[in-house]
Amino acid sequence: MRIALAQVNLLVGDVGGNSARVLESAAEAGAAGADLVVFPELTLAGYPPEDLLFHRGFRRQIDSALARCIETAQRPAVMVGFPEYTDQGIYNSVAWIEGGSERARYRKACLPNYGVFDEQRYFARGSAPCVLEHRGIQIGMLICEDIWQEAPAQAARAAGAQLLIVTNASPYEHGKQASREATLRARALETGVPVVYVNLVGGQDELVFDGQSVVVDAKGDVVHRSPAFVESLEYIDFARSASGAVVPVPSARITAPLDDVAEVYHALVLGVRDYVGKHRFPGVVLGLSGGIDSALTLAIAVDALGADRVQAVMMPSRYTSQLSLDEAAAQAIRLGVKYSVIPIEGMFDATLAALREEFAGREPDATEENIQSRCRMQLLMGISNKTGRMLLTTGNKSEMAVGYATLYGDMAGGFAPIKDCSKLLVYKLSAHRNAVAAAAGEAPVIPVKVIERPPSAELRHDQKDADSLPPYEVLDPILEAFIEQDLSVDEIVARGFDRATVGRVLDLVKRNEYKRRQAPPGVRVSRRGFGRDWRYPITSGYRR
Repeated sequence: MRIALAQVNLLVGDVGGNSARVLESAAEAGAAGADLVVFPELTLAGYPPEDLLFHRGFRRQIDSALARCIETAQRPAVMVGFPEYTDQGIYNSVAWIEGGSERARYRKACLPNYGVFDEQRYFARGSAPCVLEHRGIQIGMLICEDIWQEAPAQAARAAGAQLLIVTNASPYEHGKQASREATLRARALETGVPVVYVNLVGGQDELVFDGQSVVVDAKGDVVHRSPAFVESLEYIDFARSASGAVVPVPSARITAPLDDVAEVYHALVLGVRDYVGKHRFPGVVLGLSGGIDSALTLAIAVDALGADRVQAVMMPSRYTSQLSLDEAAAQAIRLGVKYSVIPIEGMFDATLAALREEFAGREPDATEENIQSRCRMQLLMGISNKTGRMLLTTGNKSEMAVGYATLYGDMAGGFAPIKDCSKLLVYKLSAHRNAVAAAAGEAPVIPVKVIERPPSAELRHDQKDADSLPPYEVLDPILEAFIEQDLSVDEIVARGFDRATVGRVLDLVKRNEYKRRQAPPGVRVSRRGFGRDWRYPITSGYRR
């Protein structure tokens, strides 16, 4: 039996387009000799459909699309995910379609309600295993979270399954693929049968799905792995061993996993490409300051969209260094993007003049710094509105965590590519992108002087980030311990950090929740980003 793994990039809510992809991929797989083609979780709806599920028009489209797939799909057989509407509630289901009819239907048993998942809000829980025979093999169907728990796989095995097939919409986060494969290995060893795992690929708001569909044999060894972050339609053959067991025929394609930093970079590129593309923006605009964050964001944008769809704008003030001016221009030329220089000095002076009486008797402080940032956003948003290009925000996770950003200033925009990347990760990503360029015999994409210079917002004379924040080598591990690992002050201090520094950092994180609530979405790459899986109160009496 030959199974096709349809690792497809879908659009949430585009029921007609998604169902067309099913029929197109099924036809291609059939031409390649496949007996079965497997699609990701909730294929017809896209994932996650969220409150679209409650809309009556959406239900009608789902029902119509499923009926069209049943009527049209003849051979090969198709496993397709969809939301199933019943009087008892909505189920996260997968249908087995073959020969113009639906042979079987499985309802997801384990509904995740942690991290970015909120499935108990939408779905009723399935309870029965589903096993059917196809070409002499008893196949058990599972959906995503079902494979992370022991019971559904064991129930399918007890019902006679000789092969488990899992449809998935498993979003990317750092280290996720290794965790997936360890889980698949555990289920294979427990049940003694091979597992086919088909995953979604593509960006959906802040989530990125990385694909990397995988097949393991009954010992849990990987015999096939699809590529990361790209669509693919790949095949795996199964046969009978001398003992009668179902065994996968080793695949010629076991794509090597990417290294950790390269994996994050690919996720950021795909997240930007799909957010811009699925919203049909003609391109993007961003402020290029001469700092490392905007330099990395520019590189990601060009890799995602192409230079012709990217505009960079340098907006110097009296505090902008010559190094910033030179290196920003050099990078824009190197990448071939449209590059504009629009000084903000006149806007800044006019604003200060308008506020002169209001500010009388008060010393300059962060207020004047914030005014500069907001002047820049007026220019960028003006370009965005006039051209239709979406504004990319260039702030990183470290800044977002402690509020080292200006509300309605550099925080403004439509999408924030590196929102979930710490400052230290920004440096690693920049080094990675330059290494890729060097391997291709090209000049650095991120100017070396930008990487080497001390980070600065350049909003006052000789300003450095270290004037206001602990060194990033100290700050970022504290933030990771608190945000991603939920450690207490005492537990973080036990790792060797100064108690006063830890207390100050955590206070900054909690104090600036109101800013993060008003920030644009951005690509999630960590265990917990400032988005779907971060729900801290703005108003709180909690004290550390």
